[in-house]
Parts: sequence; structure tokens; C-alpha cells
Amino acid sequence: MRTLYFRIVLTFIGIAVASAILGLLVTNVYYLTKLRDFNDQKMIHIATEFKRLYEQTPGADANAYLSGVAEMGFQIYVVNGSENGVSYGAPFKHRKIDDASIRAVLNGGIYNGMMQERHLLTVTGFFENSIRNSVGLPVRVQGETQAWFIRPNLEQQIGEVRVLVAVLLSATFLFSLVFIVILSRYIVRPVKQLTEATNRIVGGQYDIELDVTRKDEIGNLARHFTHMAQALKRLDAMRQEFVANVSHEIQSPLTSIRGFAQSILDRQASPEEQERYLRIIADESTRLSSLSKQLLTLAALDKETGEVKRASYRLDEQIRQVLIVTEWEWSEKQLFIEPELPEIVISGDADLLYQVWFNLITNSIKFCKPGDCIAVSITSDDGIVVTVRDTGPGISAEELPHIFDRFYKADKSRSRTKAGSGLGLAIVRKIVELHGGTIEASSAPGKDTIFTVKLPQL
Repeated sequence: MRTLYFRIVLTFIGIAVASAILGLLVTNVYYLTKLRDFNDQKMIHIATEFKRLYEQTPGADANAYLSGVAEMGFQIYVVNGSENGVSYGAPFKHRKIDDASIRAVLNGGIYNGMMQERHLLTVTGFFENSIRNSVGLPVRVQGETQAWFIRPNLEQQIGEVRVLVAVLLSATFLFSLVFIVILSRYIVRPVKQLTEATNRIVGGQYDIELDVTRKDEIGNLARHFTHMAQALKRLDAMRQEFVANVSHEIQSPLTSIRGFAQSILDRQASPEEQERYLRIIADESTRLSSLSKQLLTLAALDKETGEVKRASYRLDEQIRQVLIVTEWEWSEKQLFIEPELPEIVISGDADLLYQVWFNLITNSIKFCKPGDCIAVSITSDDGIVVTVRDTGPGISAEELPHIFDRFYKADKSRSRTKAGSGLGLAIVRKIVELHGGTIEASSAPGKDTIFTVKLPQL
């Protein structure tokens, strides 16, 4: 299996090689469009000047003159009328040239070998050390026409530069490979740390330490991963507490039901006590039924992945119905109800949304003291907004961010969720989200608690 480190190194090497090839192609295009014609004309001009200078000196020794020109950094190949050739200066690596080209120069033509394309990459022909990569001119020497083929001796003129450039490019490429191999480890190291952290989380260890000070994508990933680990730790703790709470809540009524039922069966209770025991059994059965219903509801909502079944209905009438159903509760606690419910139609699943309003209102009733007030209002400025406000004990800043988390139960001595299983508000948020809405809560100890539900007006 190829590791990420191997893939990164291979990718960088591929980039370096591809860049070198593309750079060579660009250089070749630039040479074709800009430099080749210029270089050819320059070489023709130089060769013409050599010819002119020689012809302006009658009787000059051609061998001495050509030897002097060669010393200035040129390679020369001279062919006389008998087509015998002599070289001056550094020897040509390739001496082959077409006889037809030689005869054409002897007949007064000009040979332009630098403009001929003999290579896949034309720019490499610039460095070809051969007679055919030269400029040929006819020159009169002691009454005889000779063909002079001249090209610059690049080894003599720019040999050191070529070596320096070759060393520079080779060293740059090799150092790039070394740095790629070394620095890629630093790129892969945070990923390896994330992998190790993942394995620890799988093993149930949520206290992980990652470098969250980095400002790049790896640092952002580490921060999100750390937040995820903390959330998983909190969720795992809440689940364990939930299991303990549910086990207690199930075991307690079952123990009561079994004990009172056994007393009735053993005929150890009077008729009055039997009636009281039966009522207790009925109440405990109701508690068990409510708990199981909440668990089933949440499990069913988790499976919902598509759109809920929508139908248009009067939202204000539905909330009034909830207030009527719960009237005996808020009347018994002598609570004041302030409904502000203008007529409004909503499109949604009426059964699911009924659970939202019922849960929020009964939750407020549960935690309000006698004489407190519960206000329920509907507005439709930007979508549909339902607000449930109560003047109960409030919620602390530490608990407020977690009240919608499933299985969450805070300190029972001061929690608004003290009498529940920690599932009610989680169900409310899930139903609201399935309708494409949001729910928010704001509160503080000793201040009003406000739940705000925002739903799109479809």
C-alpha cells in the first residue's frame, strides 16, 4: 500500500520533471519565434564581415587570416575548387555535409545551415558542433573561389557559462529532491498524529493533544478534530449517565409495580390500600410508557432522511389546543397564560409540530412557580416565528449550550430538565430541523427563559 508520504514525494518529483519538460518546450518555442532568426542573421553578418575584411587585403595569407579568426572563437571549414577541405580552430564533432551544399556555395550561393531543422527540439540544434550547422559563403582567394563554412565555437565563447548553468540546474534539481523527501515528512506528520488520535478515540480515549496553533488547513483540521473528540467525550459521558438514569427510572417503577402487585396477590392489603396500590401501579406504568415512547420517537426521527409529510393547517389553533389540553396543569399551579396567536396557516407535519409546542409549554409549566407567567406568541415577518417565554428560575450559562443535546441531564437541584430523561428538547430540535427550521434558547438564572422556533413559510 502506498503511503501518503510516498504519494507526496512522488507527486513533487513528477511536478519537478513535468516543469522541466514544459520549461524546455517553452524555451524551444521562444527560440523558434525570437532567437533563431536573430542568431542566423547575426552569424551571416559576422561571416560577411570576415569575408569583406579578407577581400580588402589583397595578397593576404589566407591560412594565417583564418587561423587568426579561429583564435577569436570560431570554427572554420574551407573547401577549395577541388572540393578538398581544411579545418581551422577547434575540430568539428561532425564533419559530414552534403556535396550539393558545398557546390552551391562554390557557385556563389550562401549556405544557411542554422535555419535547417534536424532535431525534435530545434533549440538543441543551436549547440550542434557540426559543419552542417554553420553559415557558408563563397570567398575569392588568390583567384580561386573557396567555400568558407563558419560557426561560433560555443565551447570557447560560452563554455564556462554552459558548465555553470548545467551545475546550477543539476544542483537545483538534486537539492529539490532532497528537500522534498525531508520536508514531506513534516507535511505528513500531522496526518499521522490525526491517525493515531483516531485510533485512541476508537479505543475510548478522548483526551488527545494536537497542534491547534497552526494557521493553515492542517491546523484547522486539528482544531475541528479536537472539538469532535470533546463532543464525543461529552456524548459518551451523557450516554453513560443516560443508561444509568434510564435503568434507575425503569427499575424503580418495576420494583414498585412488582411489590404492590405481590401485596394485592397475597391479599395482605385492605380494599382501600389495594385501590391506592393499583393507582400507583397505573402511574408507574404511565411513566414507563412515556419513557419508551420518547425513545421510540427519537429513534424514528433519526431515521428520517427526506422531507416530512406536509399539509396546510392553522398553527394558531394548534397551539390553542395545546393550551387547552394542558389547562389543568397551569391552572393547578396558578400560572398566568398570555397567548398572542394571530391567525396564520403553516405547511408541515401537524402531529410532529404538536409535539414541539406541547413539549415546550409543558416544560415551562413544570419549572414555573405558582404565580409565574407563560407567554406564547406567533409572528410572521421573516418566515414563521413561535416564541415560548416563561418567568421561571432560568437556566445557567453552563447548561444553556447543552439543553438540546440528547441524553443531557444537568444538576438535578437546579436543572429545568430535572424531571425528565433528557430527550424532550432533543426531540423538539430534531422535529424543527426536519421542517427546515431552527430553535434557539436564551436565559439566565433568575431571568426569563425564551425558546424561539423559526420555521420557513412554505
